[in-house]
Amino acid sequence: MSDVQQRIDQIVKGHKVVLFMKGTAQFPMCGFSGRAVQVLKACGVNDPHTVNVLEDEDIRQGIKEYANWPTIPQLYINGEFVGGSDIMMEMYQAGELQQALTA
Repeated sequence: MSDVQQRIDQIVKGHKVVLFMKGTAQFPMCGFSGRAVQVLKACGVNDPHTVNVLEDEDIRQGIKEYANWPTIPQLYINGEFVGGSDIMMEMYQAGELQQALTA
């Protein structure tokens, strides 16, 4: 495992909810990242641990390999990859995201 992959692994496993995104929760830098933050807020997660991939090119590329998922944002709950903003929205509408967050 590369240094970047180890760093990502520590972040993912060190927090209950982690969102790798473009920008910050206060200032999302893309619509998908903004929507992901809004979905988490709707689930009662007002302060998720976020990682701004625009500040770290290694993480920006590394996170895509880590989950084998090509796009950002990426949500992790309890160390498990959940998905991007579309999957988050579908899970939220089905009530599945709320369940995952309270598990």
